[in-house]
Amino acid sequence: MVGENVEIGVYNLSKALVLADQIGLDLVEISPKASPPVCKIVDYKKFLYEQKKREKNLKSKTTKVIVKEIRFGPQTDEHDYEFKKKHAIKFLNDGAKLKAFVFFKGRSIVFKEQGQILLLRLAQDLEDFGKVEQMPLLEGKRMIMLITPKKKLLFKKCIMPKMKTKSSAKKRFKLTATGKIKRKHAFKNHILTKKSKKRKLRLTHSTTVNQKDSKNIKEQLRLK
Repeated sequence: MVGENVEIGVYNLSKALVLADQIGLDLVEISPKASPPVCKIVDYKKFLYEQKKREKNLKSKTTKVIVKEIRFGPQTDEHDYEFKKKHAIKFLNDGAKLKAFVFFKGRSIVFKEQGQILLLRLAQDLEDFGKVEQMPLLEGKRMIMLITPKKKLLFKKCIMPKMKTKSSAKKRFKLTATGKIKRKHAFKNHILTKKSKKRKLRLTHSTTVNQKDSKNIKEQLRLK
């Protein structure tokens, strides 16, 4: 029994039309330039849907390359150079390709060596952010250099600082066998002449920390 996606030569076109009509599908010409041309019996709506889906997948896989341009003059001053270099770093960090060029206007073409030195200096300053794809090349009145961004690491190595117990908290607080935090009373040695014996005795004993503060203290003691 003949099903979908049946390929058939053009010399059997009349037979193919009858066959497609019997199955209830459509006859679609797939390769018109082939010898003989090839037709396929398919569901035409489904065929269009799958074709659009394939085109969409191909578009999603293709990466768009953005090219940013930075223009210099052969006698660019230091301030202008630093300003444009900052823009170049931003472009490369954003993943765009950089096209840096020196434009020679009129008789300034005699300073082409200065333009080349300027572009090579830029390439050296940007070596941490991109790599040179094309060395400075004179094209008409422009000397062009291309720099591609360096690939960013998918996973950055994260070094966690060593967790240390706070010495001040270690002196002031202790953990009991039941999991509670014990602390000493405040003002034990403060103005003893005005304190009664009963109060002095009470201050010498320890007490437990409030539950609201215990979480913060446990973090200082590096306790889970």
